[in-house]
Amino acid sequence: MSLSKEAALPAWGYAVAGATGAVLANATVYPLDIVKTRLQVQVKKRTVQTDGVLVSEDPEKQTPAVPEPEHYASTMDAIRKIKKKEGLSGLYAGMPGSLIGVASTNFAYFYWYTFVRTYYISVQAAQGNLSTVAELSLGAVAGALAQLFTIPVAVVTTRQQTSEKENRKDLITTAKDVIGEDGWTGLWSGLKASLVLVVNPAITYGAYQRCRETFYPGKKNLKPMEAFFLGALSKALATFATQPLIVAKVGLQSNPPAGQKKFKSFVEVMKYVIHHEGLLGLYKGISPQLMKGLLVQGLLMMTKERVELIFLLMYRWLIKKLGK
Repeated sequence: MSLSKEAALPAWGYAVAGATGAVLANATVYPLDIVKTRLQVQVKKRTVQTDGVLVSEDPEKQTPAVPEPEHYASTMDAIRKIKKKEGLSGLYAGMPGSLIGVASTNFAYFYWYTFVRTYYISVQAAQGNLSTVAELSLGAVAGALAQLFTIPVAVVTTRQQTSEKENRKDLITTAKDVIGEDGWTGLWSGLKASLVLVVNPAITYGAYQRCRETFYPGKKNLKPMEAFFLGALSKALATFATQPLIVAKVGLQSNPPAGQKKFKSFVEVMKYVIHHEGLLGLYKGISPQLMKGLLVQGLLMMTKERVELIFLLMYRWLIKKLGK
């Protein structure tokens, strides 16, 4: 059965479909989320002579009592070490909070994206496909609105994911710790970086729409693997473009390295990373970030397309029954 989804579902229908797909996809590949977060917050210090100044700190000034944090050389190395030290449960640390965050963020994003897109089309009386600039702009607006409401969960989850097993606490206790350390505003740590990072979903879904029109012009209902392919491709483009900002946001939301004061801005995090690891340090963790992104976005869009179709059938049946 061929059904058009255009303007058939209300905004909440697309929001629930997006949130459902996101939760299922993220739960499937959650260990990769832990790994990419750990890789992005670790600092590999190097000693390089630059104009008479050593890049790495003076060892004599370091506190010997502070143990060196675990260092991960690669994705597989991180998985092995986390599993050995914390058990299998270590690869799922902070999962409940993360999935709550994923569900709320994606619900908010798809709700606002559908709302602002529909509003824009009605006001502009737009005919046919929207331009790439319009798609990216609408996606950025939707992403900004979603971040304002959902970033506290991301802050708490990042704290859980980067805490040692013996110091790890539940969602509520971790949130209280954040508030105790930084006040209520601490729950919105990294907000500026997150608002800048709205270009990530904007690029992702803008690219998804554009690739869909390119590869499958006029096709209303995509097959599961077609949706997976487009989702993975669009996420890869967005990840390469925004990885330095992703690293900076994680640095802001996690506990700072031993002996390092808490970062105040994403620019400060980026300077710190470049100082110790060079420009390539801004792309640390990109391997699991890409793997996670490709799988999650592919599974998300594949599931979302199916759920939207089911909702559409149910919604039309309900409207028909009610005689509206």
